[in-house]
Amino acid sequence: MELSRRNFLATTAAGAAALAMPRLVNARMEPTLKIGLIGCGGRGSGAIRDSFEASSAGVLWAVGDVFADHMNGTVDGLAKDTKYASRVDLGDRKFVGWDAYQKVIDSGVDVVILTTPPGFRPIHFEAAIKSGKHVFFEKPVAVDGPGIRQVMAAAKLAKEKGLTVVAGTQRRHDIAYQQCMEKIHSGAIGDISAIYAYWNQGGLWKNERQEGWTDMEYQLRNWLYYTWLSGDHITEQHVHNLDVACWAMRDHPVKATSLAGRQVRKDPIYGHCFDHFATEYEFANGVKLLSMCRQIDGCANRVSEHIVGTKGSTNANTSIKGETAWRFDGDRPNPYMVEHKRMYESIAKKEGFNEGEQVATSTLVAIMGRMSAYTGGEVTWDQALNSTHSWAPSAYEFGPMTVAEVPMPGTSKMG
Repeated sequence: MELSRRNFLATTAAGAAALAMPRLVNARMEPTLKIGLIGCGGRGSGAIRDSFEASSAGVLWAVGDVFADHMNGTVDGLAKDTKYASRVDLGDRKFVGWDAYQKVIDSGVDVVILTTPPGFRPIHFEAAIKSGKHVFFEKPVAVDGPGIRQVMAAAKLAKEKGLTVVAGTQRRHDIAYQQCMEKIHSGAIGDISAIYAYWNQGGLWKNERQEGWTDMEYQLRNWLYYTWLSGDHITEQHVHNLDVACWAMRDHPVKATSLAGRQVRKDPIYGHCFDHFATEYEFANGVKLLSMCRQIDGCANRVSEHIVGTKGSTNANTSIKGETAWRFDGDRPNPYMVEHKRMYESIAKKEGFNEGEQVATSTLVAIMGRMSAYTGGEVTWDQALNSTHSWAPSAYEFGPMTVAEVPMPGTSKMG
């Protein structure tokens, strides 16, 4: 089952206790931290609520988005919510436009939450770190090699400055995954011999073009379907499963070979992205990772990981089968909230907890698979990391903007 805010809060018996606990822990975290939200769509609205649930230490101090309706929707929603309205202190710090992110960063905030489409993540992350801000940023953190290098450099700078950086790879903050990984790393399933990772589901949202929208606005409002914005769904969504594989191996794959395409979602509203990917990754020690992701309605769905070892196997979170059988038993707080709680704790203790390089590595694994899919070739880690191909547009401005051609394996050179 897909790990989501909704099903965790609805199905976890310990949900109420999990939400109450951080307030007790964080009651000592004064003075109040000023939060800046950059990107006010659905993810931004959800992230600020998770942040509020994680700690009483933060207030929303500034918001920014390229679209006024996105910004106003989030602000109005919080103002009408009696649970969160008192946590909002925006004044006139509501910014719209391409430079809204910098205005938020410069507004006196202590922490920034980055929830714009992923293509903007390297720019915003670098700006936040250079300005000395703690960061929570959603995954993935880039869409191409140049972006990954930018994020890795900023993550290194964050370490030098002692800043906290937490990523939205929420499985890393799920207690069931954490306990299972501890057992995997202590040898409970023996040596890992194979890994299987899946994110197969139906289609997601799309927005019909409205009168007056420029090409740029249309693409921004349908960002899932343009590689320069989302990285395609192997990067935007499947990165979660690939991150679990890297976590289990304590390493990243060294090469990838993909078979993928655009079988069903051919309408122009879906931009130029694919609707399915299958990738064989190989780690340096020869272990193979078989990865699948699909966004096509009416098909069998599966969102999970499966790890096979010489002494057993596991779903990477709730159970281990084999010589050392194990099953998770206990409260399982919502990891979307816990990841923000971890950020507050690190800031309070001045730990400099930093997931920047980790999430950049997992993102590059996804990019490597996409590069192989788009070109049809085997792609190595070094090729992906050192790629000079940038998906970024020549200018960030509203107006005409061509749609990149649908990649054709065997002939396409772009990845």
